[in-house]
Amino acid sequence: MLRLWWVCAIVLCISTPLVAQHSNVFNLQLISPLSQDGAIAHSNHGAGPLIRQENGSNQEPASFTRYEAGLDLIAAVQSPVDAPMFADETPPARKSVGLAALYSLLLPGMGELYAEGFSTGKYFLIAEGALWLGYAAVEIHGNDLRDGARTFAAAHAGVDATGKDDDFYANIGNFMSLDEYNDKKLRDREPDKLYDPLAGYNWLWDSDASRLTFRDQRISSENMYNTQKFIGAAIIVNHIISAINAARSAIAYNNAQDDALGALRLSSRVLGGARQPHGVMVTIARRF
Repeated sequence: MLRLWWVCAIVLCISTPLVAQHSNVFNLQLISPLSQDGAIAHSNHGAGPLIRQENGSNQEPASFTRYEAGLDLIAAVQSPVDAPMFADETPPARKSVGLAALYSLLLPGMGELYAEGFSTGKYFLIAEGALWLGYAAVEIHGNDLRDGARTFAAAHAGVDATGKDDDFYANIGNFMSLDEYNDKKLRDREPDKLYDPLAGYNWLWDSDASRLTFRDQRISSENMYNTQKFIGAAIIVNHIISAINAARSAIAYNNAQDDALGALRLSSRVLGGARQPHGVMVTIARRF
């Protein structure tokens, strides 16, 4: 009779549909008292092991009714789960979606590595390294062009580079001399933009060709700095896209683990602990 109950319980676990609206786990608990010699015995009513069915996600074992206590299944024990007899394997830990995204925001590819999706994350890591190398190369080249242009201006226009800003170098590339520049500002009624020749803002190009050469060099350096801004923006975009991909990898990993847990999971525990055993609880769970 006892074997029949066990067979019915297993068939019921496999065939029972999911009925709870917000649940995706079916739990079946079989509880039987122990005889004085430790063997599994029938209940006082001769009905075999007590079967309890639960639908829910991540539920603790439910409290027992007075009727169940009357069957002397748990007696005066407050917590029925005291000592495990055997248990199923601990499932792999789930991956945090937020943590995966945070890792990739800090360093692209690391979130995918955490979520075990580095097969795609490695491309974000490679792109990160390439972008930073490009950023540094463009900055170095831009600095070389800028310094070369200013050295050329000092040699061909007598410019004193001390304390001069980028606007000053843009102006000397557009005017042959300080007098030409100041005359233009006076005609435009912009006296606040005049340069004082006694303050070291004097220049005079030796030829118009030299002025044009300097201007081309300065514009080339500015183009390098603008390119550097685009590379910086690409680095930010790479971080964001990698974070999104890492979050998706974590979700995919968790879904795969959930699918793997769809098979039956079996665990069994002694009620009352090792010192006062008085029953056995077998839990069969299946995720749908």
